[in-house]
Amino acid sequence: MSRPTGRVLTLLELLQSGGTRTIAELAERLGVDGRTVRRYVDHLIDLDVPVEAVRGRYGGYRLGPGHRLPPLMLGEDEAVAVLLGLVAGRRTGLTTATATAGETAAAKIRRVLPRPLAARVDAVLESLAFTEPAGESAAPDAGILLTLADAVRHRRPVAIRYTDREGRRGDRTLHPQGVVAHAGRWYVTGRDPGIGEDRTFRLDRVADARPLPGSFEAIEGPDPARRVLSGFATAPYRHEVTLRIRGTAEQIRTRLPASVASVTALPGTGPPSPAPEPADAREPDRSDTSEASDGPPWLRVEVRAERLDWLPPVLAALDLPFVVERPDELRELVVALADRFARRARRS
Repeated sequence: MSRPTGRVLTLLELLQSGGTRTIAELAERLGVDGRTVRRYVDHLIDLDVPVEAVRGRYGGYRLGPGHRLPPLMLGEDEAVAVLLGLVAGRRTGLTTATATAGETAAAKIRRVLPRPLAARVDAVLESLAFTEPAGESAAPDAGILLTLADAVRHRRPVAIRYTDREGRRGDRTLHPQGVVAHAGRWYVTGRDPGIGEDRTFRLDRVADARPLPGSFEAIEGPDPARRVLSGFATAPYRHEVTLRIRGTAEQIRTRLPASVASVTALPGTGPPSPAPEPADAREPDRSDTSEASDGPPWLRVEVRAERLDWLPPVLAALDLPFVVERPDELRELVVALADRFARRARRS
């Protein structure tokens, strides 16, 4: 590579690092005079690289938006960071529907890495393992994602064509508040002005999105991520479970996250009094009386689930006092699990 060509590429790398670079700064970094810097800038412009001149006391040159992506100069650390990010994004499902875009981008970066660095990156990729299963193929269309993100930023209403989980397709109007990535899926949350309620939609089920005229006021309340998680916890399922658990919200959240359960305070309440025992019943264990006086408050926990068999082990793992308010089926499952534990504990 000739020295002038190398300096032109170095100039491009400097401009891509962001901000405005003065001619004096660029001349010093390139080891040339100001006139040569201007000539190198002209070379970049001839290559359709959008270099803008900034006038004034602190003027110079900066990289502006163009009609196509200019050649991208990455340092070794930057190239490795981008490559690993592409691999992780594809593995966890946080990519757009154009799956080949991530693969071709990773291949381009991998192809131009210096051989020693490429060998080290290959070693990382071959030894890399993930604790979570591979993300499902539920990626959104890139154009729809960009349209919704722009609507969120500028508070513009959008019209979307959506297919629900029952397969019904319809047109909706949405005042989008945010785009949320959760558990390998993308969601958009906002207000449906037609019914005045908050709604959350999976982006992979959105077939079309287009901006509408006008704007809307910011929506008061929880942030988009919290709205999505609370929506999971309150969505209709086969079973509606109500518990009272004595402990802190932080303790409960270790086993029942916000996407699974809602937790609300119950000041001054506790478990119902037990039914009176026969006269010959054994004396109660006095070591448990501390739970009836001092200690953390009782909290109401509501869970909606398709199955109940996973809840008794979770409650056992919490190791906190609890009361099953409903359904009776869950109470029976808890008793059955306790009996199995007791039988196994007695085995020699």
